[in-house]
Amino acid sequence: MKIKRPFDLLLSTLILLIGLPIYAILSILIVTKLGSPILFRQQRPGLHGKPFTILKFRTMTSKRDEAGNLLPDGQRLTPFGRFLRSTSLDELPELLNVLKGEMSIVGPRPLLMQYLPLYTPEQQRRHDVRPGITGWAQINGRNAISWEEKFKMDVWYVDNHTFWLDIKIILQTIIKTIKRDDINQRGQATMKAFTDSTTRNI
Repeated sequence: MKIKRPFDLLLSTLILLIGLPIYAILSILIVTKLGSPILFRQQRPGLHGKPFTILKFRTMTSKRDEAGNLLPDGQRLTPFGRFLRSTSLDELPELLNVLKGEMSIVGPRPLLMQYLPLYTPEQQRRHDVRPGITGWAQINGRNAISWEEKFKMDVWYVDNHTFWLDIKIILQTIIKTIKRDDINQRGQATMKAFTDSTTRNI
């Protein structure tokens, strides 16, 4: 789909320019409420599994126990951090990843590097396209569905993506974000870790 990359560049540039005042305000609030650094950086697998550094606004504190270990996510995720996640504002810095060609606006979400050896050959095909800020799985359950369902949707997108499907996903993402649907799995502060392709109810 030759139009995909030019469209990514145009849309991400427009959003970044229009959103500059919002980014400035969020940066001040993050430093005040959560501390520094402002951005969360982590290695994620990109196109064909090649690692890149994803950028997000920070949503957790750095609180540690007496032994110096980070506390569980649920104890470090503040109400402000939950707000950033539920509104997807924490994802805005990923537009820089789009500009660099590491991500697309629409595509399978980039997960953790340690998941790569756990995928089946079919699930590995989710890396045949650039990862996205939003995707088919995000508008069809997001974190409220199982990993197995999510991977099936990712592979379906790889086989069926078109420009108009991307437009549909972007529009439905806006609606989902306004409604704050399917943010987390029930009883979980964040998405429960993927263990293997045969694990159920994860």
